[in-house]
Amino acid sequence: MLKIAFSPIYKYQLPNSHRFPMVKYELLPEQLLYEGTVTEDHFFHPEPLDEDTILLTHDEEYWKKLKTQQLSYKEIRAIGFPMSEQLVKRGTHIANGTLQCALLAQKYKVALNIAGGTHHSFTNRGEGFCLLNDIAIAANYLLHHQIINKILVVDLDVHQGNGTAQIFKNEERVFTFSMHGEKNYPVRKEQSDLDIGLPDGTSDRPYLKILRDKLPFLIDSVEPDLIFYLSGVDVLESDQLGRLSLSIAGTKERDRIVFEHCKKNNIPVAVSMGGGYSHRLAHIIEAHANTYRTAVEVFY
Repeated sequence: MLKIAFSPIYKYQLPNSHRFPMVKYELLPEQLLYEGTVTEDHFFHPEPLDEDTILLTHDEEYWKKLKTQQLSYKEIRAIGFPMSEQLVKRGTHIANGTLQCALLAQKYKVALNIAGGTHHSFTNRGEGFCLLNDIAIAANYLLHHQIINKILVVDLDVHQGNGTAQIFKNEERVFTFSMHGEKNYPVRKEQSDLDIGLPDGTSDRPYLKILRDKLPFLIDSVEPDLIFYLSGVDVLESDQLGRLSLSIAGTKERDRIVFEHCKKNNIPVAVSMGGGYSHRLAHIIEAHANTYRTAVEVFY
């Protein structure tokens, strides 16, 4: 059975100036239920993550400042959200959602988080709307408890996964692959195990060709026991922040390529949703919903 992480706290809304990027977390599960792609039975509701698991990835000093609301103005500005206890609590639910997806994928082959993809969070700081790095937290938990031996991170959000790259720069058991807009945020990029920077305006055909060429090679060379897939839809031409030019159909084909290679190689995949900032909310929801529809088509 398809498993999807979703908690009511995902719908926590920031002040109006920050509300638009957040409302998708409320609308996406409603859309999937309405159209019959999933039922309520497919959803599970992650609890907040425990502190010991958080500290496998994040520095104790950073976590203490987060939970006690003692970040400096400069640190808060880098994150980009007005801070609150509820926002931090939300982050712990989201991170546990990705961790539980990684565990459930061992049985069900694929599991997806309605949120997550907070790849700009470093060991000791947050950036770019990211407080806790959900994929890194889940990966470190799996490695620490010897559940998994080798992990491949496939980060196809339009922005480089700089936090994830920093966290795993000295970890040979995690291979980080980021395909992103070369001239997009962050200006100062970290070094992933494989970075592919794309020029502004890259469209479906060249994007999908690169992915079709690189992903099979990575799977063969890394031989992962699990893939974390960050399926951001800010690669769309309509995205306000993306600067690439993929269509909704092209983004769906991107998802299909990832899922089909996971299925072909019998590799469990845990999916985090990532970014999406198109002018029309309908474009964001449609592109994100396609990831879930495609998972059902490929695996079930």
